[in-house]
Amino acid sequence: MKQFYLFIFLSIILSLKGFSQGGVIILEGNYQGKNLYIQNPFGSGGVGFCVTEVLVNGNITTDEINSSAFEIDFKPHKLAIGEKVEIKIKHKEDCKPKVLNPEVLKPKSTFEIISMTIDKDGNLKWSTKLETGKLAFAVEQFRWNKWVKVGEVDGIGTPITNNYSFKITPHSGKNQIRVRQTDYSGQPRLSKPVDFMSNAANITFAPIKVSKEINFIASDKPVETMYEIYDQYGNVVKRGFGSTVDAANLSKGGYFINYDNKMGEFVKK
Repeated sequence: MKQFYLFIFLSIILSLKGFSQGGVIILEGNYQGKNLYIQNPFGSGGVGFCVTEVLVNGNITTDEINSSAFEIDFKPHKLAIGEKVEIKIKHKEDCKPKVLNPEVLKPKSTFEIISMTIDKDGNLKWSTKLETGKLAFAVEQFRWNKWVKVGEVDGIGTPITNNYSFKITPHSGKNQIRVRQTDYSGQPRLSKPVDFMSNAANITFAPIKVSKEINFIASDKPVETMYEIYDQYGNVVKRGFGSTVDAANLSKGGYFINYDNKMGEFVKK
């Protein structure tokens, strides 16, 4: 008889354990002012909907989840734009709901430039407003007939005024600088460029017929510069910053070289 009651007791425990089992979908991101939409199927038994509970930052929502589709409304949670948010969608084990628009929690590039200045020494300063997510600013310099990334600054991601700075290494002549953010959409958001005239020395390189190394020179003295070297097929074979380039391991043939704000050619012997 005792064995019988023990069997019943264990059966109830196992039944309750099985009943409590389920899954959970966790989403993390930043509040962007938009709600989430959830597709909510029936459980496999056809009785009751899949989702059992929704929590926003640990608080149970009051959203009506007993329907084939429902909305997670963030307004009652009084979140600020750009504020971190965690959503837990608990569901039955034999089914799985679908989040229809998870991208609304991803940081979006929304910044607006208030001011942007740069001096002749390359000290770049800019101020923004209306940021809604932490995205890095890529700092780009126009040289060699293209925009080249020269650095990165972490975005603050708040809608108030945010101030940033970055030190550019100027090339000779006219310099143009801009900042760029790229969000989940892949579409860049760009500032207007600012420019300044640099007093940097005019750089040349030597030799034209290279055996071991390439030297960058200004006023008969070594000088550091950003450079890129391409082979005849347009492949980048070397890239860096310095006063010399080790060319000993390059194959024989012709190459293109970008340096300072200039473009040239050389031959590896």
